[in-house]
Amino acid sequence: MRLLRSALICASALVVLASFAVVAYGAKRIVAEQAAYGGPPAPACVPSTLNRSALLPGTSLSVSPLPDSLDASPATQISLLGVSVLQFSQVSVSGSHTGKHSGHLLGYSQGDGASFVSSTPFTAGETVTVRGKAGAAPFAFHFTIAEQDPVAHPPAGAQPVGGPGEVQSFHSRPELKPPAVAVTTDSPQASAGYVFATPYSGPGQDGPMIFDNTGQLVWFDPLPNGTEATNLQVQEYAGQPVLTWWQGYIPPQGFGEGEEIIANSAYAPIAHINAGNGYHADLHDFHLAANNTALLTVFNPIHCNLSSVGGPQDGAVTDGVFQEIDLKTHLVRREWHSLDHVALSESHASAPSATISWPDDYFHINSVIADPDGSTLISARNTWGVYKLNTQTGQIIWTLGARHSSFHMGPGTATAYQHDARELPDGTLTILDNGGVPKIHPQSRAIQISLNMQTKTATLLHEYTHTPALTAGSQANFQTLPNGNAFIGWQRPYFSEYTPTGQVLFDAHLSGDNQSYRGYRFTWTGTPTGNPAVAASPAAKGSVTVYASWNGATTVANWTVLAGASAQQIAPVASAPRSGFETAITTPSAQPYVAVQALNSAGAVIGTSKTIKPESQT
Repeated sequence: MRLLRSALICASALVVLASFAVVAYGAKRIVAEQAAYGGPPAPACVPSTLNRSALLPGTSLSVSPLPDSLDASPATQISLLGVSVLQFSQVSVSGSHTGKHSGHLLGYSQGDGASFVSSTPFTAGETVTVRGKAGAAPFAFHFTIAEQDPVAHPPAGAQPVGGPGEVQSFHSRPELKPPAVAVTTDSPQASAGYVFATPYSGPGQDGPMIFDNTGQLVWFDPLPNGTEATNLQVQEYAGQPVLTWWQGYIPPQGFGEGEEIIANSAYAPIAHINAGNGYHADLHDFHLAANNTALLTVFNPIHCNLSSVGGPQDGAVTDGVFQEIDLKTHLVRREWHSLDHVALSESHASAPSATISWPDDYFHINSVIADPDGSTLISARNTWGVYKLNTQTGQIIWTLGARHSSFHMGPGTATAYQHDARELPDGTLTILDNGGVPKIHPQSRAIQISLNMQTKTATLLHEYTHTPALTAGSQANFQTLPNGNAFIGWQRPYFSEYTPTGQVLFDAHLSGDNQSYRGYRFTWTGTPTGNPAVAASPAAKGSVTVYASWNGATTVANWTVLAGASAQQIAPVASAPRSGFETAITTPSAQPYVAVQALNSAGAVIGTSKTIKPESQT
């Protein structure tokens, strides 16, 4: 099941869903669900008018849920963004089934709005009406609560067993078993920094992982079986560089139910960011902003009448959602739903194959980022479209690709099942064009596109492919490095760096069937607060081999071995430059007790291990 789940991340084409659904849940259950579609129709989930504005007429308020939407959560806040919390008055909230709701109007830490947080949840199918005043301007709008479609949690499968050389092992840290890394190209011209990955589904443990250009491990955080990580990267939080990653459960349908982790340079989590409104944070994207906000993605399966696109009347669809979260209050400042803006008919997924267990994944949002011009850029795998949004109104400004592109797509610019759309400072776009599954293009590629807003044309500027050819069927990303080079995480399971002219400067891959949703290159300084680890065993001619490591430490230049007749009487007996994650040092003679010291490039001691007897480790 674990391999099936990983294979399905982001994948929702008919052939994929149909084959894996039967395996995951059993043919009898699927047949029974399809037979049940003779029952009452599910509620509508698409509003009568798409792409409405979140900006309320006559006010400066942008609100969510979107007025007249049909897809709100029973646990939704009512987000009112645009004026200080002190300017609101006479705010009332009523449900058509549950009546008037008491609650609290809580201000955002940015001082530009508030969320009404109801004391009790709303109920599926009811219409919620919101009224109030923002300053002197009265406002009113309503929305409808959707009927949720809970996701099943099949048990996790067994950890895959690695073959020879597929799993790393260390004397000083025997509990760490990350997958092996093979580096096939490492040019001196490759950019500075480490490679950031999140291996899963293959031999070795799963978890966030950093390694260097030689493939040597720098840091690894193994996760329990059934818990995965994605999207490990360096961002800035409270003025300091931090690590961020998603962690949680990946259902067979190929999205995430978990939380975003922010960790400091000592690898200690300092914040856990959850989605609001009763949702789980999805694995696909997470971006921190300087104003103490974050963007994250959410997948929201709901019951929906899909007869308009050839699907079942009592069907289900997965809504693509993103939220802007206030990191100090954890309130939802804004929430955007694909069902409010993009028609079901735009999808390349198959609505007729949808079931309650396998909703129509018609949109599949996989990236969201705030652009410098105040807009928001998102990518949707299953419409083959990239969308530029007006951040205040939520309305689509233009669409690149998809069934109804705003641009004439020049040669080589059309994508299929793409990921990770980003706008560079010069206005060009980078996209990871997966090309499948099912296979549309011969292989996956990373592309850079320019858009001419006057002629409405898209032009291909650069294209990067891998040799041998790779098809990243469901994941992958394209990172533009500060020096203009391209770094690409190919998912299964390669990482490559290219010059703008296409020269390969770095290429590496994980062992076996391992995958990594994305791969990045960043500079990073890690300073773990724990002690270095040490192990020791007898060696030839009465000597001892000592093994030293310090998981996550990036400033260790040399190791010194301390040894002596007692734990209280140890002195330096040997030293060696750091050599990879674990350094082996042979002492001149055996001593009953040993320890190691980590030294930086200036020769200062920055960490000391516990003192042990040979044949033990700590």
